[in-house]
Amino acid sequence: MRPPWFLSGMALLALGWGGGSALASEAKGERPLQVVRGDKGAIRGIVKAAAQAVLYAQVQGRISQVPFKEGQRFEKGKVLVQLDCEKYKAELAAVKAEYEAKEKTAQNNRSLMTLNAVSTLDLEVSEAEERKAAAAIKVAEVNVKGCHITAPFSGRVVGVMINEYENVFPNDKLVSVLDDTSLEIELVVPSSALAWLRRKAPFTFVVDETQHGYPAMVKEIGANVDPASQTIKIVGVFNRLPADILAGMSGSAQFAAGQP
Repeated sequence: MRPPWFLSGMALLALGWGGGSALASEAKGERPLQVVRGDKGAIRGIVKAAAQAVLYAQVQGRISQVPFKEGQRFEKGKVLVQLDCEKYKAELAAVKAEYEAKEKTAQNNRSLMTLNAVSTLDLEVSEAEERKAAAAIKVAEVNVKGCHITAPFSGRVVGVMINEYENVFPNDKLVSVLDDTSLEIELVVPSSALAWLRRKAPFTFVVDETQHGYPAMVKEIGANVDPASQTIKIVGVFNRLPADILAGMSGSAQFAAGQP
């Protein structure tokens, strides 16, 4: 049996070696890459489109054409849903004709007013009717414009909720679209990471579906910390948009330990 002083000496010797190694590592300033972990493991994230929207019907009508199907790509301004617009075009023509009549009446009364041949009341009423007819034209133009549901941005069709020849009403869902030309990575990290986390901080995002890591950086840091979970949301972007990444894919973020 070894004496107690021998065991104490060995323990101190081992502690000295460990401390020396740690000091040497700190002196070199090494920062090994590791997965920064929260309470329940590695930081998980999901790829999201920077812009995504569900387009609704603005007017009542029959669907005459749906040029793009699910998964297809489109350019900004392209018609995604076309409604039969004959009724609204006819209404626009009618209100334009009525405006012409009201305009001529108002002009005639203004001419007569210079000759004191018409009352002020008659002139004011005719001018009000003229303005009312002009407003009716704007309403009819909005209805005609509502027959064409155009793409607010370039991207892809996520889903189509209607079929050709169906009748739709205002606020009915038509198509869901997203902009896949600018994907973001949404992460939830421990609030303690704010000690070193900064905008433009680099990290690697390992995607589950592809089993590959992609270089990325922090774009924005959330405005508030969740007091219950002590976490904060951050948004990252890929340094270069990968061709094999789709919105909805998930993965894990890897940051450099102790990164400033």
